[in-house]
Amino acid sequence: MKTDVKALVVGGGAIGTSIAYHLARAGWSDVTLLERDELTSGSTWHAAGLLPLYNMSYAVSHIHDYSVRFYKSLEAETGLNAGFYVVGNLRMAQTDERMDEYRLYASTAETVGVHYEWLTPDEIKARWPLVRTDDLKGAIFHPEDGYINPADVTQAMAKGARQHGATIERRWQVDGYAWKGDHWEVTCTKMAEKGGNLVPTDEQVVVRAEHVVTATGNHAPRTARLLGIKIPAIPVEHQYIVTEPDPALVEWRKSNPEHPVLRDADAKWYVREERGGWILGPYERNAPARFEYGVPESFRADLFPLDLERIEEEYMSMIHRIPSSEEVGLKDDYNGPICYTPDGNPLVGPAPGLRNMWLAEGFSFGITAAGGTGKYLADMMVEGEAEIDMASLDPRRYGDWMTTEYAARKNEEAYEHVYILHHPDEERPACRPLRTAPAYDRMKARGAQFGQVNGWERPNYFGPVDAPEDFDHDARSFRRGGWWPYAVEEAKAIREGVGLIDATAFTKHRVRGPGATAFLDWLTCNRLPKVGRINLTYALTEAGTTRTEYTIVRLGEDDYYLVSAGAWTAYDGDWLRKAAEDTRDRFGWIDIHDVTTQWGVFAVAGPKSRDLLREVVKDADPETVLGNTRFPWLSCREIELGMCPVRAIRVAYTGELGWELHHPIEMQNYLFDLLEGAGARYGLKLVGARAQNWLRQEKSYRAFGHELGRDATPLEADLPRFVDLSKDFHGKAAMEATGIRSKCVTVLIDGPEDADPWGREALYAGDARVGRLTSGGYSVAFGKSIGMGYVTPEHAAPGTKLQVKMLDRLWDAEVQPDSPYDPENARIRADG
Repeated sequence: MKTDVKALVVGGGAIGTSIAYHLARAGWSDVTLLERDELTSGSTWHAAGLLPLYNMSYAVSHIHDYSVRFYKSLEAETGLNAGFYVVGNLRMAQTDERMDEYRLYASTAETVGVHYEWLTPDEIKARWPLVRTDDLKGAIFHPEDGYINPADVTQAMAKGARQHGATIERRWQVDGYAWKGDHWEVTCTKMAEKGGNLVPTDEQVVVRAEHVVTATGNHAPRTARLLGIKIPAIPVEHQYIVTEPDPALVEWRKSNPEHPVLRDADAKWYVREERGGWILGPYERNAPARFEYGVPESFRADLFPLDLERIEEEYMSMIHRIPSSEEVGLKDDYNGPICYTPDGNPLVGPAPGLRNMWLAEGFSFGITAAGGTGKYLADMMVEGEAEIDMASLDPRRYGDWMTTEYAARKNEEAYEHVYILHHPDEERPACRPLRTAPAYDRMKARGAQFGQVNGWERPNYFGPVDAPEDFDHDARSFRRGGWWPYAVEEAKAIREGVGLIDATAFTKHRVRGPGATAFLDWLTCNRLPKVGRINLTYALTEAGTTRTEYTIVRLGEDDYYLVSAGAWTAYDGDWLRKAAEDTRDRFGWIDIHDVTTQWGVFAVAGPKSRDLLREVVKDADPETVLGNTRFPWLSCREIELGMCPVRAIRVAYTGELGWELHHPIEMQNYLFDLLEGAGARYGLKLVGARAQNWLRQEKSYRAFGHELGRDATPLEADLPRFVDLSKDFHGKAAMEATGIRSKCVTVLIDGPEDADPWGREALYAGDARVGRLTSGGYSVAFGKSIGMGYVTPEHAAPGTKLQVKMLDRLWDAEVQPDSPYDPENARIRADG
């Protein structure tokens, strides 16, 4: 066994073998994979092997698409048949709303290049007469995917990894990780069979590895303990049953090809053929999480008892959909652990707080994702960044507030929601509320309907004060939902009067010390602000793409207050701390603190915002304290509102006159009552995140995780005014070498009367697909749909006529000048 390697992959399932293969293929031939038992002995062995291209996530869609294409090439490379049955995937719909979901997905699929077809109930019946279709609305069909033998594809990838120079060692368990400054020392124990159990022996080795990747599946909780971090990947029971041969199916197959994988999403199951019978895989309610604190030593390739009562509803619905299955007996049953995460997406990328430690954990669709995960994680490790934005899968999207109980309950919810309608405005209820700002109860009493961002409760919109508990659930839609009129009124209030937005969830870091100025000047691409001023800027990746967005407030010569997106607190903090450590010899000592929970934030915006604040500000000259002379746009001032000290920043994400009021969080209720009381005279309206999202698009304000990400540079985001090319900064050379592959634009859309884009839609010029939306919504200023996204450079000029794919139709759109609303910023700069 090698004891000095470039990369050590821990875990020999489909994920681990794919990572070893792709690292070795990328040129890291000194790669070793360790498996504590036998390859595929974890969840891989009892996986059903389905390969659905369907996924609502742009990043995961790319991962699945790569996997399907990659698996088809394995036999030619390795000589091993991966057991891929390209039978297609038929996803049926019982309701019009489900068809709307498919239409939204279909436009996303087009942006990835995934082929699909629409089928009517009559067309389904004509092709597969065993399927009952009289209560269906239609289906979406992927002819190019199907299912695969998990063991076969894993062995094929393992052989390919060996062919590229990797080594694979079985029966070695990792029992310790120690970082030595430039490499890991990994303590490994030889395992042996004893009485049917796998037990450790006295044989141990220490492997020196520059990089370590964990792909430990159900053992992720143990991995987290060994590493001293939190990994919210906990298994949930998933059961499926295999029937005896169905005579009707056997007869059908005598002269017909195999059925596609059938999915009745509204019935919450998948079905595929298996040796003349059927496999039913349900995603039922009340499937429990297992092994919250670790897999028992005695648990190997074991299963749980089947709970038939729990899946009775799904079983009966299979009989309804495939009537010939009613008289068929059960042959086999499987109930095994499948890992989940709180949002259902895997954890792929750098481990929080650790160097050269990479996670590939929490895969609920591991066979489907294995190929693409290996490819894109290897890209990150070898090249510094993947060609697609992997931030939505980053392990650091969860912070230290994460607990085992939260992860277990949310993972159960994620399992249950596999086939529940995935509304773009969906908010799942489990484990809420958890993180609440002090004014939460006040806002809830005023009709706030909340979303969850990084565990925080944040108002999405304000509905009726006496709304029933399920109001928001019933308000959701793939079109303009029941919440839409409330968001319209909120947006109008900011454009015409004054509104208050709770922005407490913003990430906030204090960066100070002798090296702070030189460090931040190198870390970010814009010039640093003067003391008392602010600047918008970006930190770049090694590839020159956008790593994160910061509003930098300069409090002193070497004292800065950084504000960034609320969803990315741990992500931003980890990056800042590691970058500061890496450059300490160059820039000197830097103190970095996450102060997110110390400061509440209210954004007050609208043409009457100055009038409102003047009512409550305490100053020797209250008439001038908020005017342009003493408080110009893009500046910061310490002011007093009543008895509350406030760090006020004159900036508004809505594009109106406004201020962000950063205040001691313990004074938030006092400040809320003060502003609400004074605001009554000015018609102050509470405003949620959805209206704010619409308003920022009218100003072409880019959002991290949408227009800004690790797949586009700030220049491609068309933000040259925030890039100071006269200075050196991290990622500059790579950014300039990348050039302009695509360009960010804002479009106004003559869309349907009952729907707006969600930011997942394909953009066309004639018959050619030329880009995709990354944000979408409604513009109260222009009275039509609006969106932002990326197009090829030749289609980015204002006035260019495009079309956007919505609800399976193309709708006319036109590229706008940057900031179509108030392009001169006259309203933001208004004096008074």
